[in-house]
Amino acid sequence: MPFEDPGHLPNRRGGEAAEPYDLPRQRRGITPQMHGRYPDFDVLEQAPHWDEQTRAVVLKRLEPPPYRFFEPDERPTLEAFCDTVTAQDGEPRIPVLRFVDLALSDGKEPGFRYDGMPPDAEVWQRVRRGLDDEARALGAESFAELAPELQEGVVGRFARGELHGGVWDSMPLKRAWSVTTAGILTAFYAHPWAWNEIGFGGPAYPRGYMRLGIDQPEPWGGHEAEGLARDFQEDVDADPGMRP
Repeated sequence: MPFEDPGHLPNRRGGEAAEPYDLPRQRRGITPQMHGRYPDFDVLEQAPHWDEQTRAVVLKRLEPPPYRFFEPDERPTLEAFCDTVTAQDGEPRIPVLRFVDLALSDGKEPGFRYDGMPPDAEVWQRVRRGLDDEARALGAESFAELAPELQEGVVGRFARGELHGGVWDSMPLKRAWSVTTAGILTAFYAHPWAWNEIGFGGPAYPRGYMRLGIDQPEPWGGHEAEGLARDFQEDVDADPGMRP
């Protein structure tokens, strides 16, 4: 169905199954997998309102940096891990690991280290070894070669602290999860495609903010597709377990 046709919006498609995650297709700008709650929003249209330095910083994030830290044999597993954590199962994808690699190669760590944990760079390398060990136990050569549902299962066990033996016993598992997901989420949500997905209007310098409160969005931010809020409320009413 053409993106310009409103029939793909959740409240207009009748009995037709939604494309991924029950969200409309993106019509302007780019989001991961070209779906999102703000299909007519492109944060890069705000670039003329940013000062030169801010604009350069943001636009540079559209250029995936070259790998400098992770070795070629480490990258496929960790790319698959990052994609699984961020639910990026199709193109276009934000190249999360490349930005994690950039931070590690530049020595940009958070400024603290959990008790009993090695440096962040080593945590990533141990996690890679552990993920590949889990994959081999499931009959694959590496985590990157596992079927998506098996990758999700391994990552779910990692998140719940349920992986044991080998490299997993060399560090507090939940701390390893915190270290890696902090790097992943920092990289993902610093990218303009993620801003399109969540309707974030980008930097407000030098323009400044006009509104007060999270319930008063800035006029240049994204506007949710018609019907999404209502559809969500209907789902919550039907399934009380969805309530926060």
